[in-house]
Amino acid sequence: MRVATVRILPVAALLVVVGALTVWLVAGLGPVTGRTIPRYLAIEGACWTLVTAAVLLLRRVPRRAVPGVVLAGALLLGAAGASGQPTLSTDSARYAWDGIVQDAGVSPYAHVPADAALAHLRPDWLFPAGTRGPDGALECPGPYAQPTTQVGAPGKICTPINRPLVPTIYPPVAEALFAIARLPVPADVGWLPMQLLGLLAVLATTALLLRALPRAGRDPRWAAVYAWSPFVVTEAVTNAHVDAWAAFLALAATVLVARGRRVVGGVVLGLAVATKFLPLLVAPPVLRRRPWAIGLAALGTVVAVYLPHVLAAGPSVIGYLPGYLNEEGYDSGSRSALLSAVLPAGASTPVAVALLAVLAVALLVRTDPAHPWAAQALMIGAALVLLTPRYSWYSLLLLPFVVMSGRWEWLTVLLVLAVPALQRDEQAFRAVLLVAVVVVAVAGVVRRRVGSVNLTNP
Repeated sequence: MRVATVRILPVAALLVVVGALTVWLVAGLGPVTGRTIPRYLAIEGACWTLVTAAVLLLRRVPRRAVPGVVLAGALLLGAAGASGQPTLSTDSARYAWDGIVQDAGVSPYAHVPADAALAHLRPDWLFPAGTRGPDGALECPGPYAQPTTQVGAPGKICTPINRPLVPTIYPPVAEALFAIARLPVPADVGWLPMQLLGLLAVLATTALLLRALPRAGRDPRWAAVYAWSPFVVTEAVTNAHVDAWAAFLALAATVLVARGRRVVGGVVLGLAVATKFLPLLVAPPVLRRRPWAIGLAALGTVVAVYLPHVLAAGPSVIGYLPGYLNEEGYDSGSRSALLSAVLPAGASTPVAVALLAVLAVALLVRTDPAHPWAAQALMIGAALVLLTPRYSWYSLLLLPFVVMSGRWEWLTVLLVLAVPALQRDEQAFRAVLLVAVVVVAVAGVVRRRVGSVNLTNP
């Protein structure tokens, strides 16, 4: 026990320092703006360096102590990540509003946030009172609130909710999570409930990785790569993105299918898709055996969770999804950073979808569903590269499958997408992303050659 304690102490010390830096980043530095980007990147870089050292030192910790150390570290860093307001995104303001509305018995798909019909539900932190400037324009307090036109009543209001004039885009399971997170607290409680919801997703995913890694023949210590990642702390906890829950459910579905529980796995996969549509990407590598059972279970689950909302709000359950795809450049084909550089205008999105469809079929045919992790990392990573979402938190789906598969080269893609400042310079972003793709490709070639040498020279 004494030896174990001695070996744990350096890991703990590093995590405490990372926690302190995270508090400085979240509560001290606050929202990231053009002026604060250099300091933000410097602190994040220090956190990544120290976490890497902590993960390496974890190899010296006795295996029986690993789960406790990894979970304690995740809890410590997650608490630090919840020490202040969001730094990069106000998506959780929409989450909170959708939860408040549902807890009042109103469908989140039936009204936009700026609708005056729900004015009686508006808490001050989501709809702060503004002041009039010298020119008579509405000025909103704080770093997040912006003026917007009110629907159904004259005048403008202030709110940190982005796109307050359009319906919610989030699927029903995500909406249920928002309602659950807001239910125990009054409407005037601010950002914290959603951050705690994100922390719960991180802890659940970490616990699942600690159990699943040994069953896959891998060291459970690698769960720390996810649990202690500054990227996870920032996007899952500080900015409270629901993608962390989608990733957990996608991983849980895969674990169930890999253990032969295909119908239950299909149900959980349906829940993942009805949280955020991106988990569809994990499906092809696990569908080789009994695809109809898995597919019908997933589809039935999606239909079941959507049905009450369809009955309550009709076609409005589609939400802002079509407008979002157009806004993000997928309709015009300009979103893909790499393909748009070499293809005619409007062609990159269809080509990206076609390439992903070919890859999905190949993985469906060739992947052993009992060991799908590497194929899933490839499918998700390829989608991120080809479709290039501008939002870094989409990569939360990738990281658990990188950990399960040991395909660490995909971390280069995650890191590129995790630095929002890179995307401000299209040419620089394209070049760095291309370098990440080359790293992934070279690592794949080297792994195949080493594997073939091992097979021919046992």
